[in-house]
Amino acid sequence: MTDTALNDEKPMFGNPWIFIRGVPSMEFLPPEGPTEIAFAGRSNVGKSSLINALVGQKGLARTSNTPGRTQELNYFVPDGYSGADGDLPPMALIDMPGYGYAQAPKAHVDAWTKLVFDYLRGRATLKRVYVLIDSRHGIKKNDDDVLSLLDKAAVSYQVVLTKTDKIKAGAVPHLMAETLEKIRKRPAAFPEIVATSSEKGDGLDELRAAILTAIRD
Repeated sequence: MTDTALNDEKPMFGNPWIFIRGVPSMEFLPPEGPTEIAFAGRSNVGKSSLINALVGQKGLARTSNTPGRTQELNYFVPDGYSGADGDLPPMALIDMPGYGYAQAPKAHVDAWTKLVFDYLRGRATLKRVYVLIDSRHGIKKNDDDVLSLLDKAAVSYQVVLTKTDKIKAGAVPHLMAETLEKIRKRPAAFPEIVATSSEKGDGLDELRAAILTAIRD
């Protein structure tokens, strides 16, 4: 990745993005190339909405009122790159299948879980995972399980609170401090929390800056 690409947000967050591939199992992963930033979270936490808001492009990542609809690793990259050696996108965003949706068939849940865990353990180009936590509910047990897996796999991750417009504004700083304390001793956790609202646009600049910092490190 060039210094020019790193120093200019426009190639990543100002220009259009495109969907390049849905990955139902590991053998369909694209070749390792651009730095990858992944988004994980419980079903219905607002991953697709956050990705759309982050890149300023409605409808890029599919959103649905039906939790658990995202069943693949969905790859998105900035438009305008051929993908050939020397003309790779500066990075890719990965929308991972939501976890913790009990009403989905068990076989589907098991398949999604295996795909996500195999990806987390084995992708050398994966730079950071942003673990989305619904601000109305906080960290649940299945979130804790995913954080523990990330710690074990030594995959860097950062917690992002979503839907902060759904709680009282005064409660957000307290929730951020409480969440930070819960992850304080986790070895792979980045020691800052980002609070966001896809609907209001709150925290999006902070999240973009965090992503740019992560891919520089």
